[in-house]
Amino acid sequence: MTDTVFDAVVLAGGAARRLGGADKPGLRVGGRALLDRVLGACAGARTTVVVGPRRATVRPVTWTREQPPGGGPLAALSAGLRHTSAEVVLALSADLPFLDAATVRALVAAAPEGAEGALLTDADGRDQPLVAAYRAEPVRRELALLAAEHGTLTGLPVRLLTQGLDLRRLPRPEASFDCDTWDDIGAARARIRDDGTVLDEWIAAVKAELGVELDVDRTLLLDVARDAAHGVARPAAPLTTFLVGYAAALRGGGPEAVARAAREAAALAERWAAEQDDSPAGTPAGPPS
Repeated sequence: MTDTVFDAVVLAGGAARRLGGADKPGLRVGGRALLDRVLGACAGARTTVVVGPRRATVRPVTWTREQPPGGGPLAALSAGLRHTSAEVVLALSADLPFLDAATVRALVAAAPEGAEGALLTDADGRDQPLVAAYRAEPVRRELALLAAEHGTLTGLPVRLLTQGLDLRRLPRPEASFDCDTWDDIGAARARIRDDGTVLDEWIAAVKAELGVELDVDRTLLLDVARDAAHGVARPAAPLTTFLVGYAAALRGGGPEAVARAAREAAALAERWAAEQDDSPAGTPAGPPS
């Protein structure tokens, strides 16, 4: 975990030509817009600036546009930086379905350690300068030098920025995966539904949809549901987990309140099942004590 204060600039204004001009930040993977997935990953930013057309988002952000619109990543990054003040700034594209908060923390932690920033590399070892955390002062310096040299930042490739910076590199192929084509979108949607990760993705999507930031012991809750289903009746599983959550909310909420309510419900399910097992054959079990 890092205590470094950081801002985030998310670039969401590209033309998406390889997607036939589709609204790429709004395309959904795992039930959530790509932009919202990125905003969820960088939720720890003090200020989040989105450079692109305004749209509904999962959390409040600052909106801006490069001038003229469509001027490319360096022009967009420069426009976003005008609204930031932290010494470390994330630069993120809006099409990163597998970026997560842990990767963001790793980038931010690596940025101040004697370098001018840190970026991810993809599966082929290539730099991904729009999945990066930069120290703000060197980035502003390089952008000013590029603007002076070329007369404009419009249309310049982002690699010109990274060539002038001393950067650390973190190999994170999955987190750096971006969606440039419909094949990429299809691959991301298929990966979301993989048996090994689908539950994590679903829980993350539900929490984002409901505005819930609580992290709880998922195994404990699943055990409660299993015990209720086996010891009482199958429909008891979802109803029991609902009541556990409701009880936790009445007790003030938080992970410990959920864990306490889950333990109590699990103990009840065990007593319920034990009574049934102890009843003489042919004798209905009495009400639980």
